[in-house]
Amino acid sequence: MKLSGLLISWILFIALALIWGSSFILMKLGMETFSPIQVASIRIIAAAVVFLPVAVKAFKRLTNAQLGYAIASGLLGSFFPAYLFCIAETKIDSAMAGMLNALTPVFVIIIGVSFYKLTISRIKIFGVFIALAGCVLLLMAQSGFTHIEDPLFAGMIVLATVLYGWNVNLVKKHLSHLYSIDVVAVALVSCSIPSLIILILFGFPSFSFDKAFLISFASSIVLGVAGTAIATILFYKLIRKAGVVFSSMVTYAIPVVAIMWGVVFREVVGWVTLMCLFIILTGVYLVNRNRSVN
Repeated sequence: MKLSGLLISWILFIALALIWGSSFILMKLGMETFSPIQVASIRIIAAAVVFLPVAVKAFKRLTNAQLGYAIASGLLGSFFPAYLFCIAETKIDSAMAGMLNALTPVFVIIIGVSFYKLTISRIKIFGVFIALAGCVLLLMAQSGFTHIEDPLFAGMIVLATVLYGWNVNLVKKHLSHLYSIDVVAVALVSCSIPSLIILILFGFPSFSFDKAFLISFASSIVLGVAGTAIATILFYKLIRKAGVVFSSMVTYAIPVVAIMWGVVFREVVGWVTLMCLFIILTGVYLVNRNRSVN
């Protein structure tokens, strides 16, 4: 039985939400022993190792122009955001990071319209801002939400969302017709070179069989393999099938996953939380209701 394009898009969307929604937990576990720079570097290098065999052939298959775009995509979508998020979360709480991360679809639209001739219907724009409102309300309602103590670190998250927005449009414009695995392999292997240099400069973590070290190391590896390598392939496929705006709406599903983790650990979920989740999902539905424009 062949799955419809709409169903495949939703499957990819949910899978990405689960993976990226869990990334914040892995990031936190990694930084319990390692520095933010070490976690980000290990994340990129681990992701690249997975695709090293594929990259050898992919570098030969892609044209010089395609290689350039793939490398740029790796820098915009994986390399710089990995470091920005890890460093920023040393000074701001996860709720604030989650709220600022929700700006991604907004920047997708702004950059797409300004530089990539993106056409978008009013209902999609309305859906984006409905979901954004629900996300902000949800995060403000959560305990532990604090004010911004250092605007510079909050600005790092905002910069990361700008890079995400640019990358989504770049992928749709220049790379969506290529095999996702080839693009991801080239992007991550290329980015692993500067990550390895950074890790050498800042120092390799001394290996230990201590439980805390092993948990942090395993978390960083899983963060790279699942949160970067696998997730990037799924994300590129989603961009190809569902367009840039709906794909970027995965950002709004991250708080939903966070709430699910809370339920798993027997945290209380009140009616305000459920209402916010309903608002978010309504916005996501409006964005994906009409596929005539991206």
